[in-house]
Amino acid sequence: MSNKQELKELKKDLDDLKSEIIDKNDEIEKKIQEINEMNQKITEQDQTINDYYSQLQRNQADFENYKKRSEKDLKDYIRYANENLILKIIEAYEDLGRALKADESHNLREGVEIIYKKLKDVLEREGLKEILCEGEKFDPFQHEALMIEDNEDYPNGVIIEELGKGYTLDSKVIKYSKVKVCKKKVN
Repeated sequence: MSNKQELKELKKDLDDLKSEIIDKNDEIEKKIQEINEMNQKITEQDQTINDYYSQLQRNQADFENYKKRSEKDLKDYIRYANENLILKIIEAYEDLGRALKADESHNLREGVEIIYKKLKDVLEREGLKEILCEGEKFDPFQHEALMIEDNEDYPNGVIIEELGKGYTLDSKVIKYSKVKVCKKKVN
């Protein structure tokens, strides 16, 4: 092979290499562009994540503040829930104090009866009702049986005697009636 031919082949190889280098450079530039685009997307997603995280922290702080405020409001509500009832009872309480300080010439029993009636009226207006007992069928949701007795005058399961009053506030039992119930002996 002559030098000329070798040179031609070398030139051709060199041109092929140049072409290959140019192709590789184009590929590298495309990859660099893709990497830059991905880096941009990552930066945007990082910013979105940071925004969400900040918003989450604010929401959590707001919720904690709301929870503390709600707890405080509930404590205040519970503390002052009976205020209206107490204001209504105060008048009867003061009447009782005046009755106790009254001269002996005043009828103390009459004064106490008036105060009892006032207190009863206030409690009834607030929704308090006495639970009926004597002669009624025993109801474990309203009555508490303290004693049982075999009594010929009453049917089985009927209340013979009220031993302690029971009350409902609206429809909720707040104090069970304590009762004696008739229970027939089985022969």
